[in-house]
Amino acid sequence: MADEILVYAEHREGKLARPAWEAVAAAQHLAGNLGASCIAVIVGENISSLAAELAGAGLQEVLTVESPQLAQYTADGYSMVLRRVIEKRQPRFVVFSHTYQVRDFAPKLTASMDRALIGDALGYRHEGERAIFIRQVFQGKFSADVEFSGEPPYFVSFQAGAFREDSVQRGSAQAKITAIEIAIPPGAIRTKPQEKFRGAKQAVDLSQAEMIVAVGRGIKKPENLDLVKQLAEALGAELGASRPICDSGWLPMDRQIGSSGQTVAPKLYVALGISGAIQHQVGMKGSRTVVAINRDREAPIFEVATYGIAGDLFEVVPPLIEEIKKAKSG
Repeated sequence: MADEILVYAEHREGKLARPAWEAVAAAQHLAGNLGASCIAVIVGENISSLAAELAGAGLQEVLTVESPQLAQYTADGYSMVLRRVIEKRQPRFVVFSHTYQVRDFAPKLTASMDRALIGDALGYRHEGERAIFIRQVFQGKFSADVEFSGEPPYFVSFQAGAFREDSVQRGSAQAKITAIEIAIPPGAIRTKPQEKFRGAKQAVDLSQAEMIVAVGRGIKKPENLDLVKQLAEALGAELGASRPICDSGWLPMDRQIGSSGQTVAPKLYVALGISGAIQHQVGMKGSRTVVAINRDREAPIFEVATYGIAGDLFEVVPPLIEEIKKAKSG
């Protein structure tokens, strides 16, 4: 059995998605601690340019599986070809980012190989020969240590932001690209993809946002949301919300961030009038810089904030918007 860490590189609309690089960073970190080599696999059609981009990272090899039948994602197609790759290479670990796509096919893949999946891990620690993974349980109220038993390969997916894309190690030379030919029998793919699901007509994938302005109950009434929108527009940020705002219908459900909403990891997260209950923190704690504005000095959001302002958002935000506009125009 090769001492390899295999990472799945997800792509969307002809581009390597941010979760792909986060997964590569996780796999490189794991490989470094275990003294293993790190290889990647990418699946689809016309993916040579993506494979070349991936080969620029500090990987030993990039595996490609191409077929017209893989042009569009299906759980049947992806799980089948990935199983063949894993059986061929016999890696010690298979690493994913915990995206909607991975949540769809990874349980099918692992079950077909009679293996377990540790999903949505926050990170891991290395103890001798053991890798112990950390997961949140009970909606983020507790953290649990989990490790694999039995024989590899072991499958693990990491939460968005657990490893940052800018921590990917770059190689001094292009990694070897190896095409793997896998025949897909007629009828093996039993589903036909339709239009991608959108929770609302103007739904947005906040997990890909670089900046987010999120609002909570401190906004008091829906008429005041215009102030939040002005700040988001000034920053060029997406608009997010805590659950009470979406439950009240003030913003659509696709804007909800938290354990029952989206998990985000932007470079900047501005929390306006959000107390920061653990259910909300679960969804945004991977943010790089957190700016919190809340009247309550004891609000839990300040415990995870990079910068905090204990004040009235209606007094703080208007001059903040003006200063941002001045900085942009200057």
